[in-house]
Amino acid sequence: MKNKTIGLLILMMGYFFTGYAHNGQEGDPPPYTVDICVYGGTAAGVIAAYTAARCGNTVLLIEPGNWIGGLTTGGLGQTDAGIKDAITGFSRQFYQRVGKQYGQTGEQWTFEPSVASGIMSDFLREGNIKVLMQTQVTALTKQGASITEARFLQPGKSKSQQVVVRSKQFIDCTYEGDLMAKAGVSYFIGREDNSVYKETLNGFQLPEYHKQSGYHQFPDGISPYKTPGAPQSGLLWGISGNKGVPAGTGDKKVQAYNFRICLTDSAANRIPITRPAGYDPSKYELLIRLIEAQPEMRGINQYFIWSKMPNRKTDINNRGGFSTDMIGMNQHWAEASYAERQAMIRQSIAYTKGLLYFISTDKRVPDTLRNFIRNWGYPKDEYKNTDHFTPQLYVREARRMIGAYVMTEHNCTGATTVDDGIGLASYGMDSHNCDRIVVNGMVKNEGNVEVHVKQPYAIAYRSITPKAAECTNLLVPVCLSSSHIAYGSIRMEPVFMVLGQSAAMAASMAIRQKKPVQEIDVPGLKKWLQDDPFLEKGKK
Repeated sequence: MKNKTIGLLILMMGYFFTGYAHNGQEGDPPPYTVDICVYGGTAAGVIAAYTAARCGNTVLLIEPGNWIGGLTTGGLGQTDAGIKDAITGFSRQFYQRVGKQYGQTGEQWTFEPSVASGIMSDFLREGNIKVLMQTQVTALTKQGASITEARFLQPGKSKSQQVVVRSKQFIDCTYEGDLMAKAGVSYFIGREDNSVYKETLNGFQLPEYHKQSGYHQFPDGISPYKTPGAPQSGLLWGISGNKGVPAGTGDKKVQAYNFRICLTDSAANRIPITRPAGYDPSKYELLIRLIEAQPEMRGINQYFIWSKMPNRKTDINNRGGFSTDMIGMNQHWAEASYAERQAMIRQSIAYTKGLLYFISTDKRVPDTLRNFIRNWGYPKDEYKNTDHFTPQLYVREARRMIGAYVMTEHNCTGATTVDDGIGLASYGMDSHNCDRIVVNGMVKNEGNVEVHVKQPYAIAYRSITPKAAECTNLLVPVCLSSSHIAYGSIRMEPVFMVLGQSAAMAASMAIRQKKPVQEIDVPGLKKWLQDDPFLEKGKK
């Protein structure tokens, strides 16, 4: 495992330099001329780059941040798989490789971050993929609707030293859709009104409190004010001044982000949870009021989804009215600058580490919770370059393309089907809360939706392609064309990897057929995906 981690670090420094045409004067950043440029080192980006290389293309993978693998390597080890038979191709092979690492003969769906990082490193090494880290898109040049050149800036470099990339095809695999936006492609941020696509689960949603589960909601009667019952005292931290509106009303709100936290209870591998810099216990006052309002709920899994991973580690997720979701922090994330996003990440880390410290030390927290948390700490053998805490924020949703076809709730329920499916989704329609507001003098969370999907449904090829008039050599498998609530079902890491592979194969076909991505032989692509999911028969 150490060798694989070292290998990933080498890749991050841009170890592979073969297969690229470099031009320009000595001392200038070299222009790269490639067949396919993948922007975003998420799991989808890694699989797209690997697939493109397996199809015989020269490939460049550009990651705007400092992390490879996105959420798959960033703590989300409790795979949101839905119906597992719907996971195909290199996405399924990833989980087979996980199983092999743990001595299993088939797939394994739970894993440690370092194991996932090692496997992503393997994909990049096997594909001989050139990787540029901390390289952020600044501008695109287009001829008509085709991107001819992309420019990227690296930290500490001037605009005159931008990295120039000339590529036949581009694939945007970021969680934010930054390259897509630079290309002038239409997109939406937030929740559409139910009337836009004749849906029932979009827009403003005020879920009821369920006594047994909490359903990510506060029970009635909890005051939102610093002094209970006194509006003049001001709102507690974490509550917005927004007002409730009719159910289904559209807005620009985005569901909450958080971190999928990896802790360990191994004494030999544990770093204690300590008071973080800037710790402010008043941020967690709502948690105390929630605990006091539901005295029968004293277990750790009533305030966190505390999933156990191999080797005494965790994947911890949000649960209940007040947990790891930092509701409201992310409303401007999608269009924020990279520097602004980094500031939001630091803010979120401080909140999350402060929450863990608060629960483990504040005497108002029940002993059952305090004593449990004290047995856990940050793992010494994970995230060694980032203070043993994941640098990957769970960006559940940002921009969503408005492409040639928009996936909606009706696709998820099976009421509408498509004939150009290039991947399957099967997870429930899922949205975390988008806001925390005051309703009738009480604090309430707003936005949570959890509706089961009965069977896998096809994701349209047209939903990863822009409108032809906007861009003809770009594919968008992560920020794909979808309504908010349908995206809540599609937005799972295994599906993103499936769509990354499909996008790379489509880009390869567009190059060979010398056609816009909107005009390739889609039935041929579907057959290729079905007949050769691991690309063992050679390039198409």
